[in-house]
Amino acid sequence: MRGGGIVAFPTETVYGLGAVAVDARAVTRVFEAKGRPSFDPLIVHVLDDEMLAGVVSAVPASARILIERFWPGPLTLVLSRARRIPLVVTAGMETVAVRSPSHDVARALLAQTRLPIAAPSANAFGALSPTRAEHVVHSLGDRVALVLDAGATTLGLESTIVRLEPQPALLRPGALPVEEIEAAIGPVERIVRHESSAAPGRLEHHYAPRTRLRIARAADVPLEQRAGAAYLGWAESAEGYAASRVLSTQGSLREAAARLFECLYELDALECTRIDAEPVDERGLGLAIMDRLRRAAT
Repeated sequence: MRGGGIVAFPTETVYGLGAVAVDARAVTRVFEAKGRPSFDPLIVHVLDDEMLAGVVSAVPASARILIERFWPGPLTLVLSRARRIPLVVTAGMETVAVRSPSHDVARALLAQTRLPIAAPSANAFGALSPTRAEHVVHSLGDRVALVLDAGATTLGLESTIVRLEPQPALLRPGALPVEEIEAAIGPVERIVRHESSAAPGRLEHHYAPRTRLRIARAADVPLEQRAGAAYLGWAESAEGYAASRVLSTQGSLREAAARLFECLYELDALECTRIDAEPVDERGLGLAIMDRLRRAAT
């Protein structure tokens, strides 16, 4: 990586495809490998406050509260860009999305590289996010030279992205429920998906399997319409479907979030005619789960 290479590595959320963030040419290779449009910014990963100081130009008080409470962890903050961060990383904007991962391998990589790492998810652009090394290989093939395999990720959903100024706003729901953020700094505005391009993963169609997906409860789908289709749900009957996966038999949102992309990968590989995904209440992690399902269904 210090020589300009790109490497796929695990975080607690999903696998990332990383390049040294201060190397514009290396970062461009990440965009090329993913087929990612240049207007979609990347998240910069840092190890500690010392590394953060070289990525951002200022840390407002509200950001400091969140950093002390939730870092390292699945929270990305949009802050003012330091001049040494190339504009290719930020899609030409003067803000940069930054987080500190908690995964041991990601932190060891940052410590050995001794430089911040710009890393989107390690998959072809718009496709399902990878939660295992084999997902990376399946999606990117020989476009990535090295994958650090640490097994399945623990959280399974991308980080939550928050902008702090001019007022706190949720740009992308993720593995850290927004309610926990509000408990730390007060109300956080919810931004409609298409209103902001200041954060990664903001496009209407994203995180999608190749198989057509729609949001539907099994109880609302006639038996004759289930033949050949797959079902992703909770405890509802999947009678008549060609295949099904249960996100959590206990109704656990944490387990469902961790299993979401894994289950979608498995159902997608079966090449069914359609995937019907059961909706969930948009509270806590349910907000992020429904965000991913809606994008996949667009």
